[in-house]
Amino acid sequence: MANNLILEKLEGVKARFIEVGNLLTQQDVLSDMDRYIKLNKEYKSLQPVIEAYERYKLTLSNIQSTKELLANEKDDEMREMAKEELEKLNESVPAMEEEIKLLLIPADPEDDKNAIMEIRAGTGGDEASIFAGDLFRMYTKFFEQKGWKAEINRYTEGTAGGYKEIVLTVTGEGVYGILKYESGVHRVQRVPQTETQGRIHTSAATVVVLPEADEVDIEIRNEDIRKDTYCSSGPGGQSVNTTYSAVRLTHIPTGIVVTCQDEKSQIKNYEKALKELRTRLYNLEYQKYLDEVGRKRKTMVSTGDRSAKIRTYNYPQGRMTDHRINLTLYNLDSILDGNIQEVIDKLQMAENAERLKESIV
Repeated sequence: MANNLILEKLEGVKARFIEVGNLLTQQDVLSDMDRYIKLNKEYKSLQPVIEAYERYKLTLSNIQSTKELLANEKDDEMREMAKEELEKLNESVPAMEEEIKLLLIPADPEDDKNAIMEIRAGTGGDEASIFAGDLFRMYTKFFEQKGWKAEINRYTEGTAGGYKEIVLTVTGEGVYGILKYESGVHRVQRVPQTETQGRIHTSAATVVVLPEADEVDIEIRNEDIRKDTYCSSGPGGQSVNTTYSAVRLTHIPTGIVVTCQDEKSQIKNYEKALKELRTRLYNLEYQKYLDEVGRKRKTMVSTGDRSAKIRTYNYPQGRMTDHRINLTLYNLDSILDGNIQEVIDKLQMAENAERLKESIV
């Protein structure tokens, strides 16, 4: 990319950065909290671009001044030092330009959102439920590392342990932008606890991660919702409480049903169920965007194909393979203890490479 094209684009970004900074000091913005939050988020997102711009501009300026020194300097020793400096400066430019290209790629506006994560047992019977429980434990430990908060909306336990289904809301900084890489089919290869002859079985669980919708994202009419209440139940069908605190919401136009029984308060369960319903309705539209992305990206990273097999956890060999980027790591115990950041980092790198191909800078 030519230097002048980069500078032209960066100067436009800096103009917007200054404009947003000025807006954040205006009284009408300060009195409108929604607008203030939105502008403040934009301001922070532009800061890394501006910092890269200043470094890049300084380097180009130093290259120009060093060239002028070479053109006018008569002292051989000074000329030699200038040549070495010029070589170093020129070598640093391509890396700076690559960094800027990545920074200029428009971010997915959903990335900053909280997320609703759903883990379901797939093929494999009891072993699939146990594996779904293992995935839940892995993610819970990862959330702790990130300082995120996870609240369970509902769950159904497996007959031999684990979960047939568990749905939770995860809140924190940039949750969806990180967890979106986990959507898809996770496969496990190991000897089940119930296997007496030591044979390796293959089971699966499905993970779905949705960006949590805000109230401003989608409006739900009260007349479009049917609300049912019932008693929460625990393991083995035992009654958790004798009040009708559990809530089931049915969105009549789409037929989408969500339930929540985690809280003892019907009001709290209703609020959590409504939040999940809003998210699922919002994602009907968001899915169209994901499908379009999926058609463009060969790696299928962070796309909407939630039926795709994305990862295999092989216990006998102690390995984890992510099939989207052909990544294999032999530290399965560490990964299952929640240390999945390395995997996500590599997925993000692969996606950035795909996005660079798509973008015209």
